[in-house]
Amino acid sequence: MLERLSISSFRFFLAGKGLSFRTTGKYLGESMLVGIVVGLAAAAFRWMIYWGRVLLLDGVGHHAELSCLHTGSAVAADFSIEAMLCDPRRWTLLVLPMVGAALGWLLIRRFSKLENARGTDCAIRAYHQRDGYVTSEVVPVKPLASVLTVASGGSAGYEGPVTLVGAACGSAVARIMNLTPRARRILMAAGLAAGIGALFQAPLAGAIFGCEIFYSSSDVEYETMVPSFVASAVSYTVFACFYGWAPLFSMPGECVYDSGLRLFPYFCLALVVALGARFYIMFFRATETWFKRVRMPGLAKVALGGLVTGVIGFFVPDILGTSYPLIGACLSAGFASDFGAAVPLSAAGFFCFFVMKAVATSFTVGSGGSGGVFAPAIVCGGSLGAAVGLCFHSLLPPSVGIQPAAFALVGMAGFLASAVRIPLTAVVIVAEISGNHGLLLPAMWVCGISFWLNDSWSLYRSQPHSRFSSPVHRADMIPAGEGRA
Repeated sequence: MLERLSISSFRFFLAGKGLSFRTTGKYLGESMLVGIVVGLAAAAFRWMIYWGRVLLLDGVGHHAELSCLHTGSAVAADFSIEAMLCDPRRWTLLVLPMVGAALGWLLIRRFSKLENARGTDCAIRAYHQRDGYVTSEVVPVKPLASVLTVASGGSAGYEGPVTLVGAACGSAVARIMNLTPRARRILMAAGLAAGIGALFQAPLAGAIFGCEIFYSSSDVEYETMVPSFVASAVSYTVFACFYGWAPLFSMPGECVYDSGLRLFPYFCLALVVALGARFYIMFFRATETWFKRVRMPGLAKVALGGLVTGVIGFFVPDILGTSYPLIGACLSAGFASDFGAAVPLSAAGFFCFFVMKAVATSFTVGSGGSGGVFAPAIVCGGSLGAAVGLCFHSLLPPSVGIQPAAFALVGMAGFLASAVRIPLTAVVIVAEISGNHGLLLPAMWVCGISFWLNDSWSLYRSQPHSRFSSPVHRADMIPAGEGRA
């Protein structure tokens, strides 16, 4: 009797009377498939990044030898202008970003139909205006073009290429399975989330990113939430099978929030990163607008942007590429070990790095170079946070317990929330990439304030303000019986 009742109950459940699998499990298998494909693509991309840097920036340009922040660097103690001018390695760094950016631009122009080289903007535009359609041509072309640009010294990040590749994979899966335009948008967003979750080794942040990146306000695409969680988890697992499970960065010590006295310094940090993010956005947009208006061939524009970046890198090589050693410096600020760098940085030094990184990224990407602006935003936020932390560390008594590295980590979150308009992602991603989960409260505090202060300011022009502004949801906003012929 009990067995018969259990079978009946199970059939009742499967029939949808208790829970409809068609509703709750919709796109589950497709999301898993997208996660597998994107995880493999991200692993291949990571391999390209490694060898690109080995062959170009470190091989041809001898960047690791000239870096002031690279652990084990053989940089000379003499930083005079005469010594720099007589060093042939620096002259190589001067022209290398220009050559790499030009080659990346030619590759995209020849083999792809992208309107611009910024991957995340293209993915956002595809979601809102093209029903999630992203051509599969970008999968081999975009990563190679970005490696040529960034691995040769261009100041940009790899998140733009991986989001576009992930979006293209999700869009391709939907087209192969002959799904609806709505399903294509959802799987495209899931692929975008899977790319971030894998390459940054931050699966939860990647999943939230897939819901949050599409608007400059606090609106989210809730339809993409569950597919993004599934795809990001699968892609991260596939990626970690190749590259391990450790966080992307590490901190020499644990940073925690255990004193309410630090709330005011963190409030000041929120004001600083909001102003810094606004400067970054304004300078980037002004540079981008200037390059659009100037009468010059596209190749010449990209070459000029790479040359300006190379000039900055000639004097400060750590600005070139992703500047991940600078993130290591930020997360080690204030610790006695000083992370083994050749030259320790002061608050003024970190602030100068912020300005130079923002300028170099604006010229690299704003001129049409292939690369993202998300990772440079992390570098900028960390630099500002470390500078503010060091200032408060010297001004306040030791009993307050100011940790400059903690301010650097929270500054990264606040800068992302303010400049990229992803406050939830920002709180989570800095915890996942550093392995430090003890600063969630100050990160929430700083992200909320900085996000609110820079309302409607975003690095991504393709972001509508809210769902009301998106063509995708325009029909949903019309009351029943109105607006129809």
